[in-house]
Amino acid sequence: MSIISLCKQINDTRIDRKKEHSVESIVYIAMAAVLCGADSWNEIEEFGNSRKDFFAERISSFRHVPSHDTFNRFFSSLSPDYFERVFRYWMSEICGKYEGIVAIDGKTIRGASKCTRSNPEGESRFKLHMVSAWAAANGVTLGQIKVNSKSNEITAIPELLSALDLQNCIVTIDAMGCQKAIAKKIIDKEADYVLHVKSNQRKLYVDLQAWFEELDRSEGDRYSAYDKTQYAKYRTEEIGHGRKEIRECFVYSNSGFEVIYKEWKGIKSIVRVTSERTIIKTGETSLEKRYYITSLGLEPQKIAESVRTHWSVENNLHWQLDVSFGEDAGRKTGNAAQNFSLMNKIALMILKKSPRKGSIKGKRKAAGWDQGFLCELLLAQNF
Repeated sequence: MSIISLCKQINDTRIDRKKEHSVESIVYIAMAAVLCGADSWNEIEEFGNSRKDFFAERISSFRHVPSHDTFNRFFSSLSPDYFERVFRYWMSEICGKYEGIVAIDGKTIRGASKCTRSNPEGESRFKLHMVSAWAAANGVTLGQIKVNSKSNEITAIPELLSALDLQNCIVTIDAMGCQKAIAKKIIDKEADYVLHVKSNQRKLYVDLQAWFEELDRSEGDRYSAYDKTQYAKYRTEEIGHGRKEIRECFVYSNSGFEVIYKEWKGIKSIVRVTSERTIIKTGETSLEKRYYITSLGLEPQKIAESVRTHWSVENNLHWQLDVSFGEDAGRKTGNAAQNFSLMNKIALMILKKSPRKGSIKGKRKAAGWDQGFLCELLLAQNF
């Protein structure tokens, strides 16, 4: 399904006297420009003017390229919630039902500030924070939602989960999202969870440490009180970047957890992931232990892969948005910032799916130079 089909799904809520340019023209030109490296409304206008004939051939309602102010006004007035719903529908049409690891994580867009009519310059301490659902296997964003601050992720995550089809997925969330209501929401959506436990859930965190300390003590005892069919380990060893890393995922599954921790709906296992890193040149070694709860059973390899895959949202989504799209350097505000963030994610998804070799930044440049490549991207042929 092409980008033009996404544009056609957006309803025009503007009054008639302000419809000099069609929604199709505004959104299509903006998306094409973002794919080709545009990071501001001025750059979108300049790119449009450099490709007038290109857009005239493809947009039946094209009259001329809108000004940068028109792009800004349109995306500032476009409801981000509505734009997000259109995007989710478009994604479901392209990708169908996704079953795999869904990493939920937040990112602060540092250049965006909160503006109001009484305070058009924005609040100096406010930064726009977005929580995204990342389909790790497909390398696409399934959805996003705005929160007013990082602490409000707790209330935003259930809202995002409600909007997604998560049946048969494994949802991974860092410690901020390790909440009873969130675990319940995931189970109600017929999905599984792997939740990182830290000191914000103090009692649970201390309990998990105690469970594994006891397992460590009793594991070598042939009279152990623990049934050895209830725990298992998965271990990997890697050498690279001048260091050696040994990872161990230790899973303990006990049917009694559903009673002991009944407030955590669906809990089946507790997990300790140990990472031992050694710098080969110096021999310096560090040890890190992380704890998780999960609705998965005694499946240490699957759990270990879920934990490690979760961090792909940082490298493959957030890092790309900052480095390849310069998102943190932007100064857009309000709805415009949120809508531009979604366009960046759409562009990133399309560029990642392209079989053409090269970095994301390189592909953006290539799309601006090579009209044939841009046509391929706008047709979204690779989904």
